[in-house]
Amino acid sequence: MQETLHLSSSSFSLPKSSISPPKALKSTTISFPPHPKPPTPISPQLSSATSLPPPPTTSPNFQLQEKLLFLDSLGIDSFHCLTSHPLIISSSLSDLKSIIDFLYSINLTILDIRRVLHMCPDILTTPLSSILRPAVTFLLREAHVTGDNLPFVLRRRPRLLTKSVEQSLRPTLYFLQSTIGIEDVSKCATLLSCSVETKFIPRMDYFQRIGFSRRDAKVMFRRFPSLFCYSIEENLEPKFDYFVVEMGRELKELTVFPQYFSFSLEKRIKPRHRMCVEKGVCLSLPVMLKSHESRFRDRLDVCCSSSMPVRASPFWCTKFDHNVT
Repeated sequence: MQETLHLSSSSFSLPKSSISPPKALKSTTISFPPHPKPPTPISPQLSSATSLPPPPTTSPNFQLQEKLLFLDSLGIDSFHCLTSHPLIISSSLSDLKSIIDFLYSINLTILDIRRVLHMCPDILTTPLSSILRPAVTFLLREAHVTGDNLPFVLRRRPRLLTKSVEQSLRPTLYFLQSTIGIEDVSKCATLLSCSVETKFIPRMDYFQRIGFSRRDAKVMFRRFPSLFCYSIEENLEPKFDYFVVEMGRELKELTVFPQYFSFSLEKRIKPRHRMCVEKGVCLSLPVMLKSHESRFRDRLDVCCSSSMPVRASPFWCTKFDHNVT
């Protein structure tokens, strides 16, 4: 009996014995690969960036991003704040918002807040209940800074908000009141952030070393409290040396007019002193330094045209006699 192999629509038959496979296939075995295992789920940490799920809201990076975006939304330079004061990383967004709300509550405008935080980003991490609020209360109740003037004071010296009342602000207030004798400290409230030991006392000692009595030194600081802010090496010393050596003036003039140290040595003191020397007159320190250029020249001309020393309130001048040695 013969088997039939069908191809397409035609059929033909061959004897079974005539169909013999090639010799090469007789010993060949066909093996199939093992059944593939199901794919292992990819861990979120190992997946590509495009397949990452959104970061959890509790991650440090996400929280930092939120804080920076919050500051940027207010027009605050978040990069400057972060680089100047890295502790912002450890603060919470809710704390930042509370501090901003507090700054608004003491009548600081958004422009004020931007300036204050640029000058002193430490405020953003200063404890609200133990430092910020007590500092403002102290300024209003003990230093007698008015509510209207408070923003002005903080714009000039925002570091006041970061100072402890017990350790810094109150001791400085007592020193200015009792030792120096300043009755209305609110007029120089910016000084309250300074250290008595490292700022005030060294300057008091300096003026005593150069010839002022302790009483006269106190008078000078009482009349011009900003004198406490000037550098001894860069301001006080060179101006005092010029006053004594080149100008040849008496110390009592500085006692009466300590504001002398507030004027530029190169741009105001030296040029005007030289003009006085050229004209042969000696103007009082206030007239020589406080007047605008045109008024200064007018006063100089008045002294030059007079035949004798002129003394008139609020200025006086004396003519030099170049023939006297």
